[in-house]
Amino acid sequence: MTYTIAVAGATGAVGREMLQTLYERKFPVDKIYALASSKSPGRQVSFGDDQRIDVQTIENFDFSNVDFSFFSAGGSVSEKYAPLAGRSGALVIDNSSAFRMKENVPLIVPEVNHYDMKGCLSENGGMNIIANPNCSTAQLVMALSPLHREFNISRVVVSTYQAVSGAGKEAMDELFNQTKKVYVNDPLEKNVFTKEISFNVIPHIDIFMDDGFTKEEVKMRDETKKILDDNIEVVAHCVRVPVFVGHSEAVFIECQNPMDEDVARDVLSETEGVIIIDHRADEGYITPKEAAGEDGVYISRIRVDNSVPSGLVFWCVSDNLRKGAALNAVQIAELAISQGIR
Repeated sequence: MTYTIAVAGATGAVGREMLQTLYERKFPVDKIYALASSKSPGRQVSFGDDQRIDVQTIENFDFSNVDFSFFSAGGSVSEKYAPLAGRSGALVIDNSSAFRMKENVPLIVPEVNHYDMKGCLSENGGMNIIANPNCSTAQLVMALSPLHREFNISRVVVSTYQAVSGAGKEAMDELFNQTKKVYVNDPLEKNVFTKEISFNVIPHIDIFMDDGFTKEEVKMRDETKKILDDNIEVVAHCVRVPVFVGHSEAVFIECQNPMDEDVARDVLSETEGVIIIDHRADEGYITPKEAAGEDGVYISRIRVDNSVPSGLVFWCVSDNLRKGAALNAVQIAELAISQGIR
């Protein structure tokens, strides 16, 4: 069986990665539509090596003949058009934060909580929406899930080092242009970030909340609890770094069951999509540059944290455009087919 697909936000970094991932994984596509705003008339995007797709405006698009609709065009677009697409019969997989914390919308990482998907869809008001988690959350829960099953995690402290691609194509352009201008001593312009991103780090992602945390940090806390276990306490500190692709995380966990490093390594290595690269020597760990373009969630620097009764520390890296966004969304669609939802 083949399916009709629509990709909203097809001209953006995640949208293009979505099209590439659908092609690479040989998703059973019958027809595919590339959608963007009215600001993108006459543009084309690639699907595979030799197919070019004309971009259509989402404002006038008819979703009634679409089986799967992938949204990666931002929260305001999703809020307006995703329910319309869902009620027209498409199964919507939304990459924005618009629906993640709604009670009856499943928030899915297929390797972690595939069982949450089927039941919720019948209860979310006919919207047919499945939410894709925040890119930093997706890779985090991939690592936490097997450890939680084994050791019963009670608290997570995570510091993120997030690539500029998480803020879109314009952010990547800003890093490139600023870096180039540094070498020729030209004035630097900043439009996307609050401070210069080249040769710098910015401890600020998304808007500030009243308690001093940023919205990105709140997303990581709330989404991790929804996906894994509401009883886990989570605190995050999110930092933007001058890296084009690949989010990194330093993760500290405290558990209720006694910690055993060898068992931790075993359960992580047996987890689908998780790859351990951890040699206690120079170059014996993964960096975001090495993870870019890869599907896996890479774990390095695993060691026991003796400052708490049952703790573990590790380094977690993944391509934020793939497992953090496009790949996870396509895996959700594949899961929907295997579960008979489509």
